[in-house]
Amino acid sequence: MLIRAGYDIRFEADVPTPLMAMLSLHPSRNRDLVTPHRIVASPDVPIYDYLDAFGNVCTRMTVPAGGLTLSCDFTIEDDGQPDPVDPDAVQHAVEDLPDEILVFLLGSRYCETDRLSETAWSLFGHVPSGWARVQAIVQFTHDHIEFGYHHARATKTAWDAHQEQQGVCRDFAHLAITLCRCMNIPARYCTGYLGDIGIPPVDAPMDFSAWFDVYLGGRWHTFDARHNQPRIGRILMARGRDATDAALTTTFGPARLVGFDATPTASTRRLEPAAASVYACHPAAFVRTPRHH
Repeated sequence: MLIRAGYDIRFEADVPTPLMAMLSLHPSRNRDLVTPHRIVASPDVPIYDYLDAFGNVCTRMTVPAGGLTLSCDFTIEDDGQPDPVDPDAVQHAVEDLPDEILVFLLGSRYCETDRLSETAWSLFGHVPSGWARVQAIVQFTHDHIEFGYHHARATKTAWDAHQEQQGVCRDFAHLAITLCRCMNIPARYCTGYLGDIGIPPVDAPMDFSAWFDVYLGGRWHTFDARHNQPRIGRILMARGRDATDAALTTTFGPARLVGFDATPTASTRRLEPAAASVYACHPAAFVRTPRHH
């Protein structure tokens, strides 16, 4: 099936401000593109890409005084299948994990394994290891956190989400990732597009979403603590240890996010009998702005 996706993002700044964006597709999906994927800047400013340590496409530019709009519109092919389920996937002993996987067992900026380890073992130590244990963590996280955009906070960590029991999709992902790591299950953070394909229509703007992968049975598997069900049509943009590694935009100075809207000509109507559209509209939880002191 075909999925049309894109965005329009507007920043304003009083002085030229460097910006790094992870608004491209993850290279693992490039072969699925049906139309070109291009980030268009208005006004036209120099932009260039590089790959970071996690294989994400990072785009560098400078927001000029007065502001900058970033837009993208593309169509991608998808197999139309829900996230695969493998109940027989086994958990590896730590000593058997590949070297490059170990980093996804460690604590990170938003995933404080030291603060949640005792909680994790008390909740899931009795659950059979492997897929069943991960699913138990997903179920707990899904039930424990109340979703709401007004709960978004750029500084909120897994520990905060656990204590406050409120958050957005990235907080669901951070808590589930942390609990998995506490149980010696490698887990990584993912962000991208996720439309309402294969589910009843959602009466809310389309959105970027966050989910996570776990390493079981020698490969990565997708889980989603926010929705707690296999979904169709995920389009990966970036992944890493947590949202620090996959912030969709990072401004190095006082740039203001003033617009994030669906392109007016886009809709959720079918491109063809098995296709759909998804546009992102609420990035606040994914934007971080480091300050220099």
